[in-house]
Order: sequence, then C-alpha cells, then structure tokens
Amino acid sequence: MSKTREVIIRSGFRGLRYVDGRFDQVLEPGRYELPTRRFPGQRVPTVDVVFVDLRERELNIKGQEILTADKVAVRVNIITHFRVVDPVAAIERVADYADRVYSDVQLAARRSLASMTLEAILTNRNQLSEDILRDVEGVSAGYGVEIIRADVKDLVFPGNLQDVMNRVLTAQRLAEAQMVEARTRADREALEAASKADSSRLAAEADAAATRIRADAEVDALRRLAAAAEAYAEHPALLRLRELETLGALGANAAARLYIGFDKHSDGLAAD
Repeated sequence: MSKTREVIIRSGFRGLRYVDGRFDQVLEPGRYELPTRRFPGQRVPTVDVVFVDLRERELNIKGQEILTADKVAVRVNIITHFRVVDPVAAIERVADYADRVYSDVQLAARRSLASMTLEAILTNRNQLSEDILRDVEGVSAGYGVEIIRADVKDLVFPGNLQDVMNRVLTAQRLAEAQMVEARTRADREALEAASKADSSRLAAEADAAATRIRADAEVDALRRLAAAAEAYAEHPALLRLRELETLGALGANAAARLYIGFDKHSDGLAAD
C-alpha cells in the first residue's frame, strides 16, 4: 500500500528540494508531492524540503560598544532591514544567514565608527549609516542577502561625556539665541536708519521744490514788472492813468493823506 506526502509552499517563501542530501531544485509557491515508499523494504530517495523566507526582515543590533577615532567609547544600536534574494546561496554558502548579517553589520559599524571622530559622528549620523550600508551590502550579496538599510538608531555615551555634551549643547543654543537677537536688533536699527534717511530725503526734496516755486514766482513777477515799465515808457498816458487810479483808491480811504505838488502846476498855469 502506497503512502503520499505533500508539501505546500506559501507565497513569500521558496522551497529548496534535497534528494539524498543533495540540492535538487528550487520550488516555487504551490503544492508538491514527495516520493514515498510503495512496498515494504522498497528503497526510495530521501527527499527533504527546506523553507526559505523571502520577505523583508528586521534585525536589531543592540549595545555595541565601539571606540571612535579619538578614543571615545560609544554604544550604538543599529536597525537593519534585509531580505533573501538568492535562497540557494543563503542556505548553501553560510550556516545561518541571519547570524551572518548580524556579524557583518556589527563589523561594518566598528570599522566606520573607528574611522570617525566623535564630532563627526554627532554632526553627521546619516553618513555613519551610509558607510555601514555601503560596507556590508557587497559582502551580503555573496550569500544571497540584500541589505536594504542599516540605520543608526541610538548613540549612547559614557555618563561624564553626556554631561559635557549637554553643557556644550546648552552653550550652543544660548549662543545661537544671542546671535539671532543681535541680528534682529541690527536689522531693526538698519530699518530705522533707512526710514530716517528717507524722511530727510523727502523733506529736502520738498524744501527744494518750494524754493524752486518761489524763485519761479519771483522771476515771473519781475518779468511782469519789466513788461509794465516798458509799456509805461512807450505810452506815458498809461502811467498817468495808473496814477489817477491810485489817487482814486487812496481818496476812498478817510485816513489817507494826499500831498499834491501845486507849485509845479501853478507855474505851468502862470506861464500860460
């Protein structure tokens, strides 16, 4: 009587089929029947299936104490995301690909941190993550794993160094606040000076315009007087008429006093 044995491979996984301990083929998602012994004592190949998860996974590398280039002990936590892209290489070339990713990222972090000063690490943590990823992705490809990201999550410093850093950060924030205040005050003073300069300029322009108008009026008045004098010179009767108009206007004023040269006129009469 024969027996059947089935294997079901789910989506997101692959199956590595081994026959008598030798790799035979990669099984895609689906249902498979494995050969079984049909008769007692019948020898059939031994078939095994190893399941490999191809989904993206997360690996948290915690508490790695590493010395920086300036000999400061730093504890670093790194989150690594990876996935298997070659299931045969992942199973055949290393004993445990997850453990290998852990150790490779750990060593890459040590190399990167050892080449950087504490100041460089603090000011450019993204550079550290990029260095780790660049260092490890080529190695992991050799055993069928793609490192998607290797981000530095936390940096922990010795207690005394943390206190010093806190004081430095406080001093930097105070200096930045003072710089912003000084810049604001300088901008305000510059605006006030510009406003005063604009006011002075406008006042000077107004005075110049008023002076120009007065000068134009005086020139116009002199021009009119010159024209009148020329007319009186050409026509003396106009001047006599002007005198009579002036006498008439003064005669209407009771407080006005008029003095007329009668001697001149009497001499003229006597001669007649």
